[in-house]
Amino acid sequence: MKKSYIWSMPTRVFHWLFVLFILLAFLSDDEAKLLNYHAIAGYAVLILLIFRAFWGFFGPKYSLFKDFPANLQSSKDFLKNIFEEKQKYIGHNPLASYVLIAMFIVAFLTILSGILAFGVQEGKGILAFLNSSYFKDMKLFKEIHELLSNLFIALIIAHILGILVDRLLHKKHETLNSIITGYKVTNDDESIKLNIYQKVFAGIMFIFFISFLCFNLYKPTNILTSSIYKPVDYQTQNAAFVNECASCHTLYPPNLLPKKSWELIMSNLENHFGDDASIDEKLNENILAFLIKNSAETSTMKNSWKFLNSIGDKDIIAMTKTTYWEKKHKDIPKEIFDNEKVKSKANCKACHTDIEKGLIDNENIKNLSAFK
Repeated sequence: MKKSYIWSMPTRVFHWLFVLFILLAFLSDDEAKLLNYHAIAGYAVLILLIFRAFWGFFGPKYSLFKDFPANLQSSKDFLKNIFEEKQKYIGHNPLASYVLIAMFIVAFLTILSGILAFGVQEGKGILAFLNSSYFKDMKLFKEIHELLSNLFIALIIAHILGILVDRLLHKKHETLNSIITGYKVTNDDESIKLNIYQKVFAGIMFIFFISFLCFNLYKPTNILTSSIYKPVDYQTQNAAFVNECASCHTLYPPNLLPKKSWELIMSNLENHFGDDASIDEKLNENILAFLIKNSAETSTMKNSWKFLNSIGDKDIIAMTKTTYWEKKHKDIPKEIFDNEKVKSKANCKACHTDIEKGLIDNENIKNLSAFK
């Protein structure tokens, strides 16, 4: 038995970077404030996949797709002789080949669906322009992304189980160690060697990958994560709306409530959440017209759409009374709302620092530790 060098440095670096950024993508998936980082991790995985695709056609032996024994006969032979000590497959065995090819394909589709969901649902990234056309289908794109993500997790589990089984049945071949050292115990000397073109290509891709990461650290808001929604100057658009509404409470963007809710609010200002906020009729009509013109029905923002669907035909005039608001804030302790810096569930600007500019960006939400 000899030790053969079968996994080159670029192959091993790809493998561990792939593992790292897949992990980062999953860790940042459930936290809304980390959504931009989740997107960057996805783009990073895409770059790695592009490298692996080229490496699969122009890389060294065993890394080439043509060397993957992914066929039915090889699979039958492998399963039939799985307990034999003799090493027949130097690189990937047939079952591992199927799983790895499936992982590459599903990873690519997961990233593609993620870019679509990011653009349609959040109005961010390179496909943000699709938001205006498909925002009503945002749930569909998200569900497709989640489905593919779960399928990818299943493939990762299958990959890990395959490694454990190989470790149990063929420990002396050091398959697990080989992705770290590059060396695997084989029957013959099957060592590989990179040519100059492969080295140059791998070097260029590595430099590009590191540059990509540095660029996103230096400029986190860029074409890959920037939003189509820009801050709104309500004072310029309608001074009366700002002067009358913001003088007493948070200036709630018109696009967070539907037309019906604004009509109910403006028709009963003498009993405005327990206070008399009456204004003259002409001013009332002016503000109401502005609110209706910019109500949730006219917006393609995710929050507008969520509030609109949560309210439906119900006579709800407070966002905090909607099931959407309750779901989004269900994990926030009651003490936070009682804090002297917040005082009320209606004081949105205490946490959402850009709400009075018409935005509720996840990354601009204050950390709850600021109120402890």
